Amino acid sequence: MGNTCRGSFRGKYFQGYSQPEEQSTSKRNSDRSNSDYSPSSLNSQQLVSQEFAKENPKKETRVSILSPTNKDGIMRRGVDNQSYYVLGHRTANIRDLYSLGRKLGQGQFGTTYLCTENTTGIEYACKSISKRKLISREDVEDVRREIQIMHHLAGHRNIVTIKGAYEDPLYVHIVMELCAGGELFDRIIQRGHYSERKAAELTKIIVGVVEACHSLGVMHRDLKPENFLLVNKDDDFSLKAIDFGLSVFFKPGQVFTDVVGSPYYVAPEVLSKHYGPEADVWTAGVILYILLSGVPPFWAETQQGIFDAVLKGFIDFESEPWPLISDSAKDLIRQMLCSRPGDRLTAHEVLCHPWICENGVAPDRSLDPAVLSRLKQFSAMNKLKKMALRVIAESLSEEEIAGLREMFKAMDTDSSGAITFDELKAGLRRYGSTLKESEIRDLMDAVRCCYQVDIILFWFMCVSSLL
Repeated sequence: MGNTCRGSFRGKYFQGYSQPEEQSTSKRNSDRSNSDYSPSSLNSQQLVSQEFAKENPKKETRVSILSPTNKDGIMRRGVDNQSYYVLGHRTANIRDLYSLGRKLGQGQFGTTYLCTENTTGIEYACKSISKRKLISREDVEDVRREIQIMHHLAGHRNIVTIKGAYEDPLYVHIVMELCAGGELFDRIIQRGHYSERKAAELTKIIVGVVEACHSLGVMHRDLKPENFLLVNKDDDFSLKAIDFGLSVFFKPGQVFTDVVGSPYYVAPEVLSKHYGPEADVWTAGVILYILLSGVPPFWAETQQGIFDAVLKGFIDFESEPWPLISDSAKDLIRQMLCSRPGDRLTAHEVLCHPWICENGVAPDRSLDPAVLSRLKQFSAMNKLKKMALRVIAESLSEEEIAGLREMFKAMDTDSSGAITFDELKAGLRRYGSTLKESEIRDLMDAVRCCYQVDIILFWFMCVSSLL
């Protein structure tokens, strides 16, 4: 598997701890920093529109400054929404420089393809983001900022290298280093032998990325195992961070309020809407816990339950395999998953901990085989959700997804962020569904391995029943 598009959520998609869109958008705009990569002449609330000669040969080609948004910040649909400059300027035609090949992955906003540079024959990954799906100023700013941050972080050996960004009437294309070695968990499962020392080596790479980001004034905000890919499947040290779609610039002492990230990995202060870069260390601590046990430290059957567990902050070191895990590893996890951000280790302090540092104390004995089995199950859950997102992206328009989101909220009568069999059955009846109870049960069973039927899987179930 190569580089894939992102699949995490902004605050407006969270149930129970959601950030109002207007507040989130305003805050995100005020939190942005300037960079030489962004055109200084472009106002963040103005979008550049052009009528393309290729599409309209009889019309005069011109560039004009206009804002294709309404007063609510939503893009106008139609041709204007596909012809403005997301990048703020004209770029070369990507097809003059690269040949696009097979699909590598798909996310909510676009598709990643294998691409080959015409002059050198070198293979890269190209993430093509549909401009039609960038329906708000926030969406446009997210894409701009992602490209800006990737250029800002260029040169770190464990961060994917951006080659260039291009734009045409329908897509923004981000060409980057190809990570053909697959996902982190798949590599761990394939190796067979797995020890604390190996987990320490992988954690050192992940936290090293966090330290590099923080030293350059970048907060990642969406660290998770599937956002780390291998360039070479036979080289564990070729691990690269690939997704900076939710990353932001920050200044010392700056406070962020928008709720972003992924439920299992989100820090308590993010849910409380008052956080800074310390949240990345929490997330890295969650990844370390998973690497050593195969399960997340904060788990529940609903998204709301996960958030409640995160806020409670209880860490289970009693269940298997923790009695056999070294005290040093557990000490590091406690200090990374400290609920008080001010008392949490910094990324640099984590790298200096005896368990993770060079010639550290992490033992090399094999972990319980059950850990690999759990990692395999956890990875399968994430892949099912990715498949669900791909089906949704390929099958539904934005309007249809918005309609299903409202349907989900109506069925989720207890606002838990997940729907039970009874809620689904009652909701489908209210909407005039003719599905039999056994068919509804089959839909629930099809996604039961994910422990919960959240909004992504609800969309997937709805789409699947139509295919």
